[in-house]
Amino acid sequence: MKSNKHKSSHSTEREFGGAFGATCIPVFLPLTVLYLLSVCRSPAASVLQWPPPLPPTAQLWDPVAAVLIAGWIALQSFLYMLPVGKVSEGLVLRDGSRLKYPINGFHALWITAILLSVCLWLGMPLGYLFELMLPLAICAISVSYLLSLYLYIRSFWASKHALSLGGNTGNPLYDFFMGRELNPRIGNFDLKYFCELRPGLIGWMVINLGMLMKEVELGGSPSLAMLLVNFFQLLYVTDALWNEEAVLTTMDIVHDGFGFMLAFGDLAWVPFTYCLQAMFLVVHPQSLSILGAAGIILLNGIGFYIFRKSNSQKNQFRRDPTHKSVAHLETIATATGKRLLVSGWWGFVRHPNYLGDLLMALAWSLPCGMSHILPYFYVIYFTILLIHREARDENHCRAKYGLAWDTYCKRVPYRIIPYIY
Repeated sequence: MKSNKHKSSHSTEREFGGAFGATCIPVFLPLTVLYLLSVCRSPAASVLQWPPPLPPTAQLWDPVAAVLIAGWIALQSFLYMLPVGKVSEGLVLRDGSRLKYPINGFHALWITAILLSVCLWLGMPLGYLFELMLPLAICAISVSYLLSLYLYIRSFWASKHALSLGGNTGNPLYDFFMGRELNPRIGNFDLKYFCELRPGLIGWMVINLGMLMKEVELGGSPSLAMLLVNFFQLLYVTDALWNEEAVLTTMDIVHDGFGFMLAFGDLAWVPFTYCLQAMFLVVHPQSLSILGAAGIILLNGIGFYIFRKSNSQKNQFRRDPTHKSVAHLETIATATGKRLLVSGWWGFVRHPNYLGDLLMALAWSLPCGMSHILPYFYVIYFTILLIHREARDENHCRAKYGLAWDTYCKRVPYRIIPYIY
């Protein structure tokens, strides 16, 4: 068996609680998604109510949901393969090669928007997505499990250089969770790259639109709070797909294998927990003053500006440090030959993009009022996620850059929030 040749290259690094975490997370995170959706639909919307407001088993399955999920993935796969947009190369892999990726996610978003407009014009009840949320989530979770199993099995036929450094430990549960293969492909179809920005991220927007249409069905018109949530999150997704090429330098693409962690996160966690604000507003409508809305818009604008400017600066420096927009920035030399930015946005805090992300997350939740903690789940979760991701990045950079990283940390002492953290 080809797997024998990988034994000598097993990695020993364990993250997310090691084998114990890799056993518990695939069980409890899917249950968390279903629990949050159930609580969001309940009149009390209390995450502490007991017994939890779980629906009858009959409401957990609907064949329409299975058809919608299958059709949605097929549609986005078709749009991924369209010969539109440019083709970009990823970073250099361990074997010296560079993979090519189609940069057409923005085209996929616009084509999807046109198709949705046609659906609305034909009178299709997009608000029905509200009733289908639990069956849709169950189908998406099932797809993520099946995809993860396929990825784990096929990884034993991959070459040694194709395996990720962190998901090849020899422990089946841990490797299933983290992902053994770094860039699994079927022909030129990159499975990880496709899932990263397409079905889940664009699907999140479709769900939000469905919640808005449900609110229109119930009240005759969308509320200001619902419009803000839809607009803010649409801006975020549009920006991600407009700057799709930037994802090629992220930790998910460059470092992490493709296993349950990313498959579940991309296909189930993102669309069915990031939509909680919009879903909450359907059942718990909120009034919002013009002054309050202006303050929330300003907060989101500041967060978006920090997020976009810092990410653009980083990506430009990684691709061409001699470009006029970054050539003047101060840097620190490393033993690897690369240089670390120590001025500009990355001299402000070590992760200014995370700071912008957190400000936007707060702005997305504020339209839901202050009476329930549920709409703030995203802020709480994202804070924990970014702190954990920052710690992972810190470890990788210290191992890679050594003394140069220590020098950078002394120059830029704050990790995400200036003068606080």
